[in-house]
Amino acid sequence: MHRWSPLNERQLALLGRLANGRESEKPWDPGEFRTAYALRDRGLVTIKRRGGEADAQVTKAGVFYLRHGLHPDDPAHAGEAQTAQGKEAGITRSASYAGRPVALARRTKAKELIERLVPDRRVTISEPDDTTVTEWRRVIYYAKRHGLVPEGKRIESLRMWNRDLQISLVEGLHPNSLRQRPDEAPPVHVPTQLRSLHPVVAALRDDEGRLVMPGPLRRRSLLLLQGLAAEAVRRGHKVKEREVPSRHRSHAYTYNGRHYPSSYSRRDGELDLVVDGFTYTATIQQEFPQSTEPERSKSLVIELGYSQASRQSRWADRKRWVLENIVGAVLREIETRAVEDAQRKVDEERAKADREVRWREAMEGAKWRAVEAQFAEVLRAQAGRWEEATALGRYCDALEHRLTGVTGLDEADLASAQQWLAWARRYVESLDPLARIPSMPAARDQKPEGLKPYLNGWSPYGPEAHSFG
Repeated sequence: MHRWSPLNERQLALLGRLANGRESEKPWDPGEFRTAYALRDRGLVTIKRRGGEADAQVTKAGVFYLRHGLHPDDPAHAGEAQTAQGKEAGITRSASYAGRPVALARRTKAKELIERLVPDRRVTISEPDDTTVTEWRRVIYYAKRHGLVPEGKRIESLRMWNRDLQISLVEGLHPNSLRQRPDEAPPVHVPTQLRSLHPVVAALRDDEGRLVMPGPLRRRSLLLLQGLAAEAVRRGHKVKEREVPSRHRSHAYTYNGRHYPSSYSRRDGELDLVVDGFTYTATIQQEFPQSTEPERSKSLVIELGYSQASRQSRWADRKRWVLENIVGAVLREIETRAVEDAQRKVDEERAKADREVRWREAMEGAKWRAVEAQFAEVLRAQAGRWEEATALGRYCDALEHRLTGVTGLDEADLASAQQWLAWARRYVESLDPLARIPSMPAARDQKPEGLKPYLNGWSPYGPEAHSFG
């Protein structure tokens, strides 16, 4: 119930009496109090309690409702409400939530989201930050609250492993919705006799290690599984046997010359249903096998494995229905999951192809940046040697000038100094990169580990490999 939902006859009558000042002298009965407080919760009246009496006053929103027949905050008639308010000289109030810039922007964004979801079924926001995720969730909530979601569908959001936000338009109501009752699914015939069983159900019947429970419950479980399997085959699906995992079996052994085969004891019975290439396991068992209460111990439950979305995965006998009436809901859920898993597979393949393209672009960019870094390293090394050679060359020039002007120096010492100068000239020439014309350096082979600093979080070993940091 929204703040702007239409009033019923009792609420409208009380609001009119309060607005006209024609209030009864008799004390309000409990029903009138509840009606008054309902009007207060919608902002149409205010109530002040004085002792045992209540003073109710109609607000400006209440007067507006009586004059125009709608709540001023009703988003469906926001334009009408604003026009009517503009024509009323005596009524002024602050802008309603629906007319505020934030709400208008959120409504626009919600409409655009629905327009994209209807044809595409799924919208992906790449690597949003927490603030963006919060805003999108508010947009989704706005679409749900204001009835923008198409009839018979619901919106689900999921944060993916790669930090993308995925928003999907899914068939059916949410499993927790009170409007969705399992007995509203198309009925499925459940036989009353164990005849002409599906081979998988027959194998369960003959396996004494499965469905270990009282005889009547075991028989009923087999009938339910037969109804589910027969209807699945009729719809073109496949039914396969679910083998008992080896961890549930006791190992075979031989003792005193006698062979003891492996054995197991399971309370449940399982079968696999294959729908459009996707396999789903349906399990039936007692809901309360340890209960000493007769009614609770007779309750059976059918379970499916959990799905990636928040979907119903468990059905049990209840006061309003028994499993025989809701086998159709189980099969409907399996078929719905198959549709969603098929779409999810397409999206994952599309996302995988997109990651492949982005990874290859990242690798090309990383290789180019690695080569640039190599060339820059060579250039810096050459510039360093050139600066060193220039400084040493000036030193050699200064030494030569000193030797030409020196007097009184022993010939042996002068010869030694000239010999040192000659060696220094040769060393400077070997050190100077400009003594010979430099050539373009050859790019070295890039190792995967050497590309990591240039990949911005991608792994050099492939788009699906874990990021190194």
